[in-house]
Amino acid sequence: MKRVRTRNLDDETVGNIASLLDGWSGKLTWDLYIDAIERHYRLRYTRQALHGHERIRLAFEVRKRALSSAPEKATAFDGPPELKVALDEVARLEGENQRLQAENQALLEQFVRWVHNASKKNLTEDYLNQPLPSVDRERSNAMAEAKRTRAGKGGRNA
Repeated sequence: MKRVRTRNLDDETVGNIASLLDGWSGKLTWDLYIDAIERHYRLRYTRQALHGHERIRLAFEVRKRALSSAPEKATAFDGPPELKVALDEVARLEGENQRLQAENQALLEQFVRWVHNASKKNLTEDYLNQPLPSVDRERSNAMAEAKRTRAGKGGRNA
């Protein structure tokens, strides 16, 4: 049976997949992670595709490190179910916090790299802080309409 190609990873999907690790407990391997992604999002990616995205790779490494340094917890929980839910949420939030701190650190390192490279090219802070040009949506819409009109009047196929 031929497999259907899974859609490309966009920013939202990368964020969702990375956040899946936040509450991860127990053994963590790429195969288990890929299976969890498939169960949760009905998407199946290869390890190579996931590893190619820095946010996912970083989230995986942070969670793996946190799990390996955490003391072993007993699997049986004797307390009330509400407490179990609250403890699971605390663990998930701690994992999310660790992941976001690592992402923030990576972005700070990237910024330092950019500042260094910009200074090597004699780009000033004022130049780098210039606002982005505004988008002229009316002009863009008019150009798109003109293209449609030309295509409808026998553009390429005439």
